[in-house]
Amino acid sequence: MKTQSQNLSWLCAGHVIPACRTEADFGCALRLAQAPSLILLFGDINSLPELLQRAQAAGKLLLVHLDLLDGVGRDKAGIAFLAKMGVKGMITTKPQLGKLARQEGMRVIQRMFLVDSESLRTGIRIVKGFRPDAIEALPASTPASVLAELKEATDVPIMVGGLVRSAEDVRQAVLNGACAVSVSQRQLWNL
Repeated sequence: MKTQSQNLSWLCAGHVIPACRTEADFGCALRLAQAPSLILLFGDINSLPELLQRAQAAGKLLLVHLDLLDGVGRDKAGIAFLAKMGVKGMITTKPQLGKLARQEGMRVIQRMFLVDSESLRTGIRIVKGFRPDAIEALPASTPASVLAELKEATDVPIMVGGLVRSAEDVRQAVLNGACAVSVSQRQLWNL
């Protein structure tokens, strides 16, 4: 059986996945040799074609956070439009959009906020309803026991993100069972 890290080799070479909040972040992340994928946390329908082109030219898979992309309908037509535009991967908190993206051949990361036992149960139920390529659990400080329960119940690779401020935060997230950590702090992208 593959380890979670092997399952996510398309996403990261180590444990850190750059999450780009600005154009400057994006430009910096494109130059990272160890990052096969980038998470896009900004932009709109007008800027996306150029961002996709630049990512492709750099050999990067651009994962568009659909919930943060302006100008695209959060429906079947919007997902089909993004697929025609060349989007190959997306992150969303909305499972119905994840299902549509899978039907369009995209890689899908299901983002979930784990704030209590009920949100964990709901997250497990959502992932069992469709199988995303990965789960992003927030915050990155999610306890090891919760990540273990999520992994056991879903058998989907788990990354974490949110509130990552130091190399120690990344290290602790990996020790807690995450195979990768999405990070928006540029100074941590080389970990």
